[in-house]
Formats: sequence, structure tokens, C-alpha cells
Amino acid sequence: MKPEIVKLLQDLNFTEYEAKAYLALLDKSPLSGYAVSLGSGVPRSKIYEVLGGLVDRGEVLVSHEEPSLYTPLPPQELIRLKKRRAESSFEAAETALEHYSFVSSNRENIWNITGADAIIERAADAIERAEHRVLLEIWPEEAKLLEKDLRAAAKRGLDVLLVVYGELSEFDFAQVYPHDSSDEITQEYGGRWIVVSADDREVVAGIVSLGADSRAAWTLHPGLVMPITEVIVHDLYIYELMQAHRETLEATFGPNLIELRKRYNAGPNGYSMAARLGLGG
Repeated sequence: MKPEIVKLLQDLNFTEYEAKAYLALLDKSPLSGYAVSLGSGVPRSKIYEVLGGLVDRGEVLVSHEEPSLYTPLPPQELIRLKKRRAESSFEAAETALEHYSFVSSNRENIWNITGADAIIERAADAIERAEHRVLLEIWPEEAKLLEKDLRAAAKRGLDVLLVVYGELSEFDFAQVYPHDSSDEITQEYGGRWIVVSADDREVVAGIVSLGADSRAAWTLHPGLVMPITEVIVHDLYIYELMQAHRETLEATFGPNLIELRKRYNAGPNGYSMAARLGLGG
């Protein structure tokens, strides 16, 4: 009996004993409770309780004879049953919880998010809640992780605008603005970050290239949402200006405005922002 399959069934809300009993019945059925115990390793003292639970949920069928015989619901039918129940539970939960919403105090808080996966999940949640537009500053690696959510937002009629550090293809559903000197900026700051502004009212912003040590903030605080959103808008302004007046601007400030970056960079080239923040790297 493969442990990984037992674990998969546990993820579908089977107990370990239930998973083992169900798999034993898939191998051979119909079986008596005693035979299921022998084939699954579930103790005889527990097997009828375990089978009873499976029968009650309709995941195992039982015959009315002596001794009772058990047979499993076929795997495809089991999965369909689990999906229907999960969808029903989600719908019921959505109805039950619709009277609750973010309390006003959330607008005063700044919440810490740890780990790259958790940051991407929070960004996806913010994108899903958006109703008008989504602005992002992002690298291609993270943009691809959020592609499904961004496509869904565009399909809902939202404006989706991305300032991208690097090359990003197949995002024809969005307005994509490549940031100049992406490689140099990545090197200067020692990693990648993400900034998401949803409807100019909710922001997720932080470092995402440090794996489990990545850090970000999520907030509805208008005192932070407004300036962080304006950072993205400012980069959109710069893109438009460079498209229209690159030759003149580069004659004054160097290729890709490198002299401006040098003037206002917080540290020497190669001295990473992550290191300055004590986040490794």
C-alpha cells in the first residue's frame, strides 16, 4: 500500500485508517470487515467503525447479508462526489460569511507576510478582489505565477497594467511596460520585488526572491496605499517620457538615465538592498 496514495486520500478528508481500508477494497472486493482488516492493516477493533464511517458518507457500499460485504465507490465516482461536496461547502460558507467583511480597523493595520509562496498567494487574493484596475511592478518569474489571476481580472473587464523588469511574452491581455535597465537594477538591489495595487485601495509589496525568507507587507492603510500606488504610476510616466524623449533625456542623464540612478542609489553598485535590510543575500 503506497504511503503517497494514503496521503492523497487524507488530503481528501479520509483518516489514515479510512484511506487504508478504501485502498484494500480497491485491490479486492467485495470483502468482509475481517478481510478488510487483514488486507489494510487496520486493527480489527477499529475496522467496523472505520467502514461504518465510509458507508455513512457513501464512499463504500455494504451488502445486507451475513456477514456483511463491502465494496468501494469507484475512484472516478469518489472524486466527483468529493468535488460536489466541496463546492457545496464553499457555497454554504460563502453565504454564511457574506455578512462579515474587513472591519474598518484593517485600514489602520500593516500585515507582515513571510515566504515567497505566501506573498504570491496574497497578491493573487488582492487581484481577485479588484473591481476596476490592477497595477503591478514585477519580474517575469512572479508575473507568470500570477498569469491566471491576471487573465481572469482582464476577462472581468479590469485594466491590468504591469511594469516589468525583464522580458515578458504572451501577456496580450494586459498593458505591459518594460522597465529600462532591468538587469542592472536587479544586480544593484540584489533580488526581485513585487508591488501590487488593487483598485488604488489595497497593496501588497515586498521582496520575493529570498524563498522562505522573503518578506512583504499587505495593507489597506491609505497613508501607504496612495504613495505606493503612485510609485507604479510614476514609473508609467517615466516610460511614456522615455518613449517620447529618450534621446534628449539620455543626452543629459546617460543611457537609461544611469546617472540619475547612481546619484540616488542608497549604496554602491552590488551592495544589495536585501543585505542592507538584514534578509540575507
